[in-house]
Amino acid sequence: MAPDAPIGTLSPGLCSVTLRSHSVEEVVALAAKAGLSGIEWGCDVHVSDAAAAARAKEACADAGLRVLSLGSYYRAGTFGDFETTLALAAGVGAPRVRIWAGSLEPNEADAGTWDAVVEDTRRIAALAAGRGVDLAFEFHNRSLTSTVDGTLELLERVARPNVGTYWQPAVGISDGEALDALRSLLDHLTGIHCFSWWPQAERLPLDAREGLWREALGVALDSAKGRGRDLDVMLEFVADDRPENLLGDAATLRRWLTL
Repeated sequence: MAPDAPIGTLSPGLCSVTLRSHSVEEVVALAAKAGLSGIEWGCDVHVSDAAAAARAKEACADAGLRVLSLGSYYRAGTFGDFETTLALAAGVGAPRVRIWAGSLEPNEADAGTWDAVVEDTRRIAALAAGRGVDLAFEFHNRSLTSTVDGTLELLERVARPNVGTYWQPAVGISDGEALDALRSLLDHLTGIHCFSWWPQAERLPLDAREGLWREALGVALDSAKGRGRDLDVMLEFVADDRPENLLGDAATLRRWLTL
């Protein structure tokens, strides 16, 4: 980074799962056309093996896009093979891997489940640190990080510098509740998944929840500047999975980020 480059900015990006039915090359072309900065590549379809990882890395480089992270579906607490996930991250050039905190809600998990998720997260965090890679929990239902309290408790118990969390507005809650959750997680925040669903999982254009997102981006930007750390804001799950709706949401997001 150049000495005079700004530190503590928000960068607009894309989660490749938004375009599951499209090829790696099509995802890259659409992200570039949308004026986005980079891509979080999902392991489920686009970067499922070494060849796909290499192709995605090359396509991003050719288009001038950054690889933001690897969206894995590893569930901490399973003590599974994480080396394969890290190999994919290395192959695609991802500095961060998204993981999941088990598969139970915080109030459903017994002490043994919590202990297993903590221990396994510490294990894979050490493996990731050895490769210079960060980990980020998905802030999502059916996991220990479905609530603010659960997320903070887990991060406190894991206590590893390369482990943080994403944030996204939980389904069905008010703007105020979503913003309170964001503010509570700022010290650990490493990325945002950006979409507008309302009142439940109905997908809307991003600007349908302008009040929420304009406020959220302001809060996140202030935090990024204060911490001197850039933050990725990654578009996810546009209405009807249509590329033209991605382009519209990307234009909205970029406009908000320049205001």
